[in-house]
Amino acid sequence: MDLQHLANIAIESALSAGKIIKKYINDDIVVEQKEGGSTYASQVVTKVDRECEHIILSYLQPTCEAFDIGLLSEETKDDGSRFEKDFFWCIDPLDGTLAFINKQPGFSVSIALIRKDGIPVIGVVFNPSTETLYHAIKGSRVYKNRTLWTIKNTNNYLTYMTDKTLKDTPKFSKIQDILNTHKTNLRLKDIKEISGSGAVMCAILALENRPACFLKLPKKEKGGGSIWDYAATACIYNELGLPATDFNGSPLNLNKKGDAFMNETGVYYSNFKNCS
Repeated sequence: MDLQHLANIAIESALSAGKIIKKYINDDIVVEQKEGGSTYASQVVTKVDRECEHIILSYLQPTCEAFDIGLLSEETKDDGSRFEKDFFWCIDPLDGTLAFINKQPGFSVSIALIRKDGIPVIGVVFNPSTETLYHAIKGSRVYKNRTLWTIKNTNNYLTYMTDKTLKDTPKFSKIQDILNTHKTNLRLKDIKEISGSGAVMCAILALENRPACFLKLPKKEKGGGSIWDYAATACIYNELGLPATDFNGSPLNLNKKGDAFMNETGVYYSNFKNCS
């Protein structure tokens, strides 16, 4: 299978979806609710989500037929093909819908190709707000706007990426303790918070603000993001040699049985390499 060829198609589909998002970016969009997790963010959907998914599938469905690839997309019912095929596309047509609705940065298009065993082999993220493209292919490093990307240290403080503010996050004191431990171990001066982005951009912004981290504690309630929230960025982190794991440090299960929610294991992304 030619991963570069498939990555090029995924990139074009993400850029096309980005054009749709930009078309609506200043409009007041009607918000609908769908079946989701325990959080409002997992239940909202708009016509923009659906239009983005439609244009992405117009690019990717021909590859499913040509290369016998399965499909998992946020706004389409899981057909189980991800368990039958050697690879499947994993699509979040508009991650960070709440940020988009509120006309705030933090939304993106996310597309990944995942092996049946849950290993991501292609990851594509497009940020329409800044028109920035990030992509990775397993074994071929990471690119930002199609140029080889080298992450550099930028700050003398720890940045915590989060969708909700820390004070509004359940068990925030446990997260605060984790952050304080990182600050001490890395001999940093302070902790700063960037909140309001979807999971995809939280992971990307952690790369742009080293040293930084993004995490979700395990919980019983459905939510905590879904497979499509982490698939593309996990590929990018893997190629950078950075952790993108469950909360306890095990590899993310990106082809889990049952539902697609990641609440039971939590997630942990960090960008601390060579910071100490």
